Amino acid sequence: MQTTATAIIMRDKGFMADDWDGTFWTADEDLNGDHLAVDLGPEADLPALTGHLDRIALIRIRFASFADGRSFTLARRLRAMGYRGRLRAAGHVLADQYAMARRAGFDEVEIAPAMAARQPEDQWLARADWRAGDYQARLKG
Repeated sequence: MQTTATAIIMRDKGFMADDWDGTFWTADEDLNGDHLAVDLGPEADLPALTGHLDRIALIRIRFASFADGRSFTLARRLRAMGYRGRLRAAGHVLADQYAMARRAGFDEVEIAPAMAARQPEDQWLARADWRAGDYQARLKG
């Protein structure tokens, strides 16, 4: 179990303060409470969440590295499993990856203040129209 640290949340409208003030649990802990927040790594075992998805308010998936795409896959799989709650990418995510994160199913990205200083809000907002560059949508016509 961990509490949130100071972080900046990026959503389609820009940077904002983290509004989650609860505790994050890991998938291997007792998930019997309501309105949980769960913290997953890129190697997470999603079947452990089966039967709990409707009670989880927020799932944060950590990116081990900006070059590691497993967390994108986890987000997609969670949405395919029926998770409709808030899905947050955290860790090593770059502004250039924001549109891909949104297309994978993430609602927001959590970044450290140091990352926000290196990649300011305008760089993230440049990718906030994440539906515009979706080649799959263009192919579907």
